[in-house]
Amino acid sequence: MEKRRCDFSLGAGRISEKALLYHDTRWCKPEHHDGELFAMLILEGMQAGVSWNLILEKEENFRRAFDGFDPEIVAGYGEEKIAELMQDRGIIRNRNKITAAITNARAFLKVQEEFGTFDKFIWSFTGGKPIDHRLKNVADMPAKDALSEKVSLELKKRGFKFVGPTIIYSYLQGIGVLNDHCVDCDFR
Repeated sequence: MEKRRCDFSLGAGRISEKALLYHDTRWCKPEHHDGELFAMLILEGMQAGVSWNLILEKEENFRRAFDGFDPEIVAGYGEEKIAELMQDRGIIRNRNKITAAITNARAFLKVQEEFGTFDKFIWSFTGGKPIDHRLKNVADMPAKDALSEKVSLELKKRGFKFVGPTIIYSYLQGIGVLNDHCVDCDFR
């Protein structure tokens, strides 16, 4: 019997194999590893204005180009590395997004210093528990909510860039703080 999934097609065309794998194994699944929390923050910022399918297709390239998304390494990037990244056809070559990744690495390290881990910080907004919206269909999924606005504001206060409430809503889904799998999805 074929497994049921959230219906993201909504007339947008075919969903890629990487997107299906992401849906089935990573999306809305609680993530607590700081390295992956940082990676997802950068990938979500890179996604602004482009499709998530494109980001997933380029994810391996991003991980390679950004030194495995190690925040300590990314925080040390200078103009030479920015110029190198701007020439890398395997990633999104947007200078503002690239410099935001560097800024966010530095802010991420400061949060780790203050809280011990970024995990403790980001999950503190929900008392360490995922929020399950129990959606009937993806059309009911908001682009942002009060939680994403609160987290966005806090991140901006701490110097993060490309962290508006819509990006943060998607980020919170991506790291499992929010579970927006539809109630009849077998991958909840």
